[in-house]
Amino acid sequence: MGEAEQPKLSDVLRDRREKLERLRSAGIDPFPPEFAEREDIAEVRAAHEGLAPGVETESRHRVAGRIVSRRGHGKACFLDLRDGSGQIQLHAREDLLGEEPYELLVDLDLGDIVGVEGTALATRRGGELSLAIDRWRLLAKSLRPPPDKFHGLEDVETRYRHRELDLIANEESRRLFTLRARAVSEVRRWLDERGFVEVETPVLQPLYGGALARPFVTHHNALDRDFYLRIATELYLKRLVVGGIDRVYELGKDFRNEGISHKHNPEFTMLEWYEACADYEVTAHRVETMVAEVAERVLGTTKVQRGEQTIDFAPPWKRVTLRDAIRERSGIDIAEHPTREALAEAIGTEPEPDEGWGKLVDGLLSKSVEPELIQPTFVLDYPVELSPFAKSHRSAEGLVERFEAFAGGMEIANGFTELNDPDEQRRRFEQQAEELARGDEEAQPYDEDFVAALEQGMPPTGGVGIGIDRLIMLLTGAKSVREVVLYPAMRT
Repeated sequence: MGEAEQPKLSDVLRDRREKLERLRSAGIDPFPPEFAEREDIAEVRAAHEGLAPGVETESRHRVAGRIVSRRGHGKACFLDLRDGSGQIQLHAREDLLGEEPYELLVDLDLGDIVGVEGTALATRRGGELSLAIDRWRLLAKSLRPPPDKFHGLEDVETRYRHRELDLIANEESRRLFTLRARAVSEVRRWLDERGFVEVETPVLQPLYGGALARPFVTHHNALDRDFYLRIATELYLKRLVVGGIDRVYELGKDFRNEGISHKHNPEFTMLEWYEACADYEVTAHRVETMVAEVAERVLGTTKVQRGEQTIDFAPPWKRVTLRDAIRERSGIDIAEHPTREALAEAIGTEPEPDEGWGKLVDGLLSKSVEPELIQPTFVLDYPVELSPFAKSHRSAEGLVERFEAFAGGMEIANGFTELNDPDEQRRRFEQQAEELARGDEEAQPYDEDFVAALEQGMPPTGGVGIGIDRLIMLLTGAKSVREVVLYPAMRT
């Protein structure tokens, strides 16, 4: 049937509504409450793997799923049924089901959800595993046609706004989000096995902190005060290290009121962990080890394909200082341009009023270095201006012990030897307050509660934040963060 001959969507919707009423008139509940003791289709397939063509068994199975295709006519037909674990062919015959149940079954629409019972067999032609069904029950009448019939899921907007349609139509999307779930589980397993304690800290915070970013603001009516959606979990987690939880982590949502791009979503999943008596070198080693092990467990290999490039997460990852990385790729030595004006002149730019020396360095890193770091790489030793919570470098004045990990041309992790001197932390907060006063909306506000916690004494600590969404992008080869977030933020 050509495109011009396709029935109008309104006609299809009306036809499905009419079928719904006919079912009800026949005494059939189109939305029953349960279908107990069903098996996953994958389990049925595994139980009969290697069944020879033409063999009919007496093994009965009870499965449920969505009708995705139908073939045949007359007194016998084949239907393909799919659940969350897989797909299986149903062989429906009038002599097994009875005339009326058979007629009702063949009158169902693609997309309807049914439960069936029958015996396993392998077809004579091709040996395809099938169920010869003798009972069936409607579980949910689909009132809209499957998405690939009228909408088509080449439309990216539809896929992102209505992910349920994408999952119905695209096996690859279902595989991707199953892989994501497995990867997150493996991250938790890796940390739990090493004695890290998972915690939950406030999402609504009276004061945001732990990153250089603009927050979302909301108002609590009962308390009559503003709260912020957290931009990071860092400050609360380090307070827990002060309290004696020596290895602590949180894996959850953070929120930053920033632009949307192929690697930015305002709501994102972040892993942060902190470990007493560790530094940034220990933490970097843990990061490369964890990522490699997660990839191996989820994918069966440390190598992933991203476009035409193969990325290998096997440790050790390359290490390079920030100064050398920028000098190699831009020709600018930031140490020889220690002021805002000098660096701006070397870059050939006119900085914005709130753009200090540190932001110019960060801009060089983002534009000149980051896109070129395809293989996993740690960039080390950042200027103190960019790192208000990192400990001063033990041997290089003006720098801090910080790394960022890059792969596939984007940042995936940010770690420090954590600053635990309360007086130095207070001074850093005061510097950030000056940046705020000059109009830098991403500067860190002063957090007296955090300073007071540090005054109780925090042991030497290594910490890191890892972007889970970006890590999943790399593991799956996705080109945009929207492909790995079930319901990304979208413009109206």
